[in-house]
Amino acid sequence: MKKLFSILIISFLSFLMVKAQNKETVVHMKTDMGIIKMKLYNETPKHRDNIIKLINQKYYDGMLFHRVIKDFMIQTGDPDSKNAARGTFLGNGGPSYTIPAEFNPKLVHKRGALAAARLGDDMNPKKESSGSQFYIVQGKIFSEQELAQMEFNMNQQAKNMFYISHINKPENFKLKNKVDSLNKAKDANGINKIVADLDNTIGKGFVPAKFTAEQKKIYTTVGGSPHLDGSYTIFGEVLEGMDIVDKISSVKVDQNSRPLDNIKIIGVEIVR
Repeated sequence: MKKLFSILIISFLSFLMVKAQNKETVVHMKTDMGIIKMKLYNETPKHRDNIIKLINQKYYDGMLFHRVIKDFMIQTGDPDSKNAARGTFLGNGGPSYTIPAEFNPKLVHKRGALAAARLGDDMNPKKESSGSQFYIVQGKIFSEQELAQMEFNMNQQAKNMFYISHINKPENFKLKNKVDSLNKAKDANGINKIVADLDNTIGKGFVPAKFTAEQKKIYTTVGGSPHLDGSYTIFGEVLEGMDIVDKISSVKVDQNSRPLDNIKIIGVEIVR
């Protein structure tokens, strides 16, 4: 009987441990426009743990939303924004480290998604995330036709990058010189001929991306910013306070998308 009781106790404790591990972290971000309640995904543990660390350090307290684009997103996390004079360009600040990308095809840029900002592909081919900067997606609702056109444009750009990476390989030195010469001469026909040759050779190895049925459902009903999927790590979502996000996204901004009147984070706390 004692042995059975011990087994039951161990099983119950194991159940509690698994339940605790699956519990998602919830945070309140108090801004001078209202409170935004967010949860952090367990599917992106490196980003989750980093944000928790920074929140415990009061890192975000006093920061500004330094980049706001209506129908797209609002961005914060630059420590240089705390004492920045009005009109100062912001967006380059952060800790001295980056976070490895944690892409998950199930996590998309729907309205209310939290995602990490990062440097561009040319300087950051591994798509590593900023150590502190992130954005909240406002986005918009898209039609099926708009998504199809976006899918086409994204694949054209991806295919171009695919071909450029091939041309820039050391073993293709002669081809690169030829392309450079054709570009310099603005010989569109010559470039088109090379692209056609690439289509018939390595082009077969290019796998175009397609929005899934679930993505299409989200972007045609809830809305979001679908063109960012697969390029920026999504690590959470807004639970309450999208009205605050909408309010922030509607403010007047300067030529750098910085709000003319500062919008400050008063504090962020972990509530669960």
